[in-house]
Formats: sequence, structure tokens, C-alpha cells
Amino acid sequence: MAQNRPHVAIVGGGIGGLFAANALIAQEIPVSVYEQAPAIGEVGAGVFLTPNSVRHLQRIGLGPAVEKWGARVGQNSRYFRHDGAPIAPVQVTDSAGWNATFGMHRADLVEMLANALPAGTIHTGHRGIGFEQDDKAARVSFANGASVEAEIVIAADGIHSELRPHVFATSQPVFSGSVAYRGLVLHEHVPDWPTDRWQMWLGKGRHFLAFPVRAGTMINYVGFVPTDEEMKESWSAPGDPDVLRRAFAGWDPRIHQLLNEVQVTFRWALYDREPLPVWTRQRLSLLGDAAHPMLPHLGQGANQSIEDGMALANHPGARGPGDRSRGAPGV
Repeated sequence: MAQNRPHVAIVGGGIGGLFAANALIAQEIPVSVYEQAPAIGEVGAGVFLTPNSVRHLQRIGLGPAVEKWGARVGQNSRYFRHDGAPIAPVQVTDSAGWNATFGMHRADLVEMLANALPAGTIHTGHRGIGFEQDDKAARVSFANGASVEAEIVIAADGIHSELRPHVFATSQPVFSGSVAYRGLVLHEHVPDWPTDRWQMWLGKGRHFLAFPVRAGTMINYVGFVPTDEEMKESWSAPGDPDVLRRAFAGWDPRIHQLLNEVQVTFRWALYDREPLPVWTRQRLSLLGDAAHPMLPHLGQGANQSIEDGMALANHPGARGPGDRSRGAPGV
């Protein structure tokens, strides 16, 4: 029975934490989510959803929402040389040939996940700063002076996780030597831009990616540029559109067309970290970037955090004594 199952506290209300909450509730496991921001939301631009995560979103009943708010990309997806010469097609299906690959606005995905949770599940304004545990329970303390006790705690508080050192000593970030410029352009400003494909241009030391989001009404772009300047890991540091345009001067005219419409862009310094040998210590587990931050070149950060959430929700330890045989929802 649900009342015999442990209560789970999730620290972090991003994509990974919110998906984990949905997956646990699908297993009738009580959950509370604690997010440091004053309101649930997501700055930034697009996220690429591939079949490995779309399958799990379907299992918790969010398949129709992905279809509504996402932009499906298909067989016309391509790699190009910097000058626009085609190189190769992009695989957008899984190994069985299932095409469930979507561009989504991060804000849409976060809102979708948050709205699927029961009222009262999410508690904003709670930044986790401390953790302790014993053989009976785990306790998380927050910067606002509050604290919470739970049988299981999931740290989904991102690459700067405050709780990660309670699992394993934090590895030092290593600057990759690249920075990504990210943003969105309204499709109505570039009406000839296709909304059914993922496209990447490759050149010496840099590359440029574009795909549709929000049912094709916006085009998400990411420009990867080398730099010697180390900067803070941030999704929302402002960038200079003119610097971005100069970085891709002389490339395919289609890129110039898109970048001419850019008024605001964000600069994201790309860091890597040494892998952790463990992601769980007793009652505390790490999820997503708190456990395994990764460079974005395969577009798997959000997808892997969704897979993490489903794996944790279906771990026998999350379901309590006497209930260790159930599989994933819908399986």
C-alpha cells in the first residue's frame, strides 16, 4: 500500500527533479520537491528530446503533451560543412526505427512536468545547503531556515550541487576550451526556415546547430566557439550577438539569415568533470548534472536526467518493504 512506502524528498525542480517526481508518483510513492527559485520556471532556450527519454515521458502519461508542445524532427535532418555542402543524414530514430525525436523549449518541458504533479508537491524558495542522515531518516536543511525529513533524498540540484559532497568529494571542473551561444528566433522572422529537421554545420574549431521548438513557432540555435577565456558555468550569462555573428562570418548564408534576427543571446561556458565512482550513499542519491554533468555535443543532458529519474523510481529501495517486484509504469 502507498502509505507503507517511504517519503522521498527531491532537491531541485529542473527537468530531472520534476521528471523523477512524476515517475515516483506513478509508482504511488509520496514525493515533495524543493526548488531554490521563487517560482518554477526555466531560463534558456531549447532542449533536444530523443527516443530514450520520450519513451519514459509516454510511460508517465505525457506523450500527448510532448506531441503538442514539441516539434518533431524527421528524416531531412542533416550534417553540413560550414559552407552548406551536405555531409550526411542525422539518425532521428532508435534502433527499432521508431521516430520520436523532438525539439522543445525548456520552459515548456518544465511547465509540462510541473503541471502534471499534484498540488502542493512543489515548494519554491528552498535552496538546499545541508544534509545529514542516520539509520532512521535523512534531513535536508535550506538557506531559508527550513528543514525537511524524509526516508530518501534525491539531489537533482544541478552541476553546482550543494548535496553532492555528501555522496563523494566534488571533482574539479575542467574548462573545455569552448563556449556556446544559445538563443531563439521566431519562425515568423525566418519564414523559409524548415521546421521539420535538426541541422548542424561543422567547421574548423566550431560548429552551429539549429532545430525547431514550441511546435515549430521558434528556431533554437546553438553556436559552439573556441575561447581561451575561462568563465563561470552558467546557462544565462548574456552574450554579444555581434560577437556571435562574427564567429560565423563566411559560413553558409542560411546561418547569416538566422543570426541577423538575433537580438539577445546567452553565453554558456562548457565545463567537464571527472566522473564520480558512486552516485548514492545510503539515503542520498544524485541525479542528472549533480551526478554526471556532460558536455552538450550529443544533446543528452536532459535525456539522461529523465532516464535517471525512471531508474530511481523503479529501484526496489524506493518502493519500500514488500514491494520489490513491480516494473516501470507501462512496461
